[in-house]
Amino acid sequence: MTGRRKPPTVAVVGGGFTGAAVAYHLAASRLPGLGLITVVEPRSLLGAGLAYSTVDAAHRINVPAAKMSLISEQPGHFAEWLDRTGAADKDAETAEGQVFPQRRIFGFYVDATLLPLVGEGLIRHSQTRATAIERQGKRFRISLEDGTALTVDVVVLTTTHPAPSVPGPLQSLIGRKGFIANAYAPDAIVDVGPKDRVLIVGNGLTSADIAAALDVRGHTGPITSLSRHGLRSKGHAPVPADPRGDFTTAPARTALDLLAHVRAELKAGHEVGESWHPVFDALRNQGGAIWAGLTPVERRRFVRHLRVLWDIHRFRIAPQVESVLERRIAGGKLEILAGSVVAASREARSFAIDIRPRSKRTVLRERYDAVVVATGPAHAAVVNENLAVASLHAAGLVHLDEFGLGLSVNRDALALDAAGLPVAGLYVAGPLARGTFGELMGLLEVTRHAEFVAAQIAHGITG
Repeated sequence: MTGRRKPPTVAVVGGGFTGAAVAYHLAASRLPGLGLITVVEPRSLLGAGLAYSTVDAAHRINVPAAKMSLISEQPGHFAEWLDRTGAADKDAETAEGQVFPQRRIFGFYVDATLLPLVGEGLIRHSQTRATAIERQGKRFRISLEDGTALTVDVVVLTTTHPAPSVPGPLQSLIGRKGFIANAYAPDAIVDVGPKDRVLIVGNGLTSADIAAALDVRGHTGPITSLSRHGLRSKGHAPVPADPRGDFTTAPARTALDLLAHVRAELKAGHEVGESWHPVFDALRNQGGAIWAGLTPVERRRFVRHLRVLWDIHRFRIAPQVESVLERRIAGGKLEILAGSVVAASREARSFAIDIRPRSKRTVLRERYDAVVVATGPAHAAVVNENLAVASLHAAGLVHLDEFGLGLSVNRDALALDAAGLPVAGLYVAGPLARGTFGELMGLLEVTRHAEFVAAQIAHGITG
């Protein structure tokens, strides 16, 4: 007599938004024959992750609440939760009626949405960290920081963004007082004085968050935000409009053709009084198909030459944050500078930073009391910094994609091993899979990808 095979179990490694979304959609499907879904996440909330666990009041969601949801078919799910709970702060709503609550509120919403499934025993939150993952036959053994271990049939990697890499010229400053290597750390800027001269290396969303957070703390000193191109994240459209442009019926085969198509749509929109926003909304919605239409060579060309333009238009800042930046720029307290750091040292009580402005041979020496690295996640570092992923990499079960965006996966979201073969039962969801799937940094795209991965797992179990 043979015993019945136990229902297959799933471990989601990383319980930020991506991991919570995968677990939610897999559990909500109530698939017959599916065993326990364990989410390995050291934070107390499921879904908060790095982005939505911040307690800084200046950190707000960058997309209107009406466009953020754990469920793609219910785009107003978060906004409805806000209405029911009254969780948004008094400054969340803009004059135009759009709501941009503090970022941590979205983390509360995701956790609250998963709570009933946790209560039913469909999802278990293992509040610890995965330190190693190894293949054992057709299953996986996950070693945990608390000394326990899990053995599961399916693993989904949804790990957080790695910290930024410290640029070479700033390496000598690591460990010095006033040098902030990781702007994502909860207490990153607490020691910055109200009149300190601050250099932020990087000019994207994180840089904007830092400037806004300093401002709300009463900082009045000068801030310089430095990046190679001197381009900063844009704000939202003054007037909502439908997306403009069809980029998928005849998808561009080269980055140059894509750029030409975008410029043509921008011109057409301008002629009828539209801003650039509808074109980039269309690009966002069609991002996966656009990426799929480009060859690997053209994808690399896009990442190298066009990514900065994409990022500043695609990832927009909340109106409340934008108003802080505009006020400080107008008051001479925020300088946006195009250039690069060529040398740095600690001298007396300040940092001496040599900066070469863009397109110039001259080098300027400036002094700052604090230097903050905000260059964005070093995605390629995930195979070194994340212990669980590093163990898989050492065993040849995962490897970096060729574009430096994350891990190599196939179109089913299965990790590809060192030989380029799919690893059965090992999935990658969220931003780490964007080398294959394209745009996976925005919340809507991550939601859809989480739904897709949950469906792939379900198909693998029932098929």
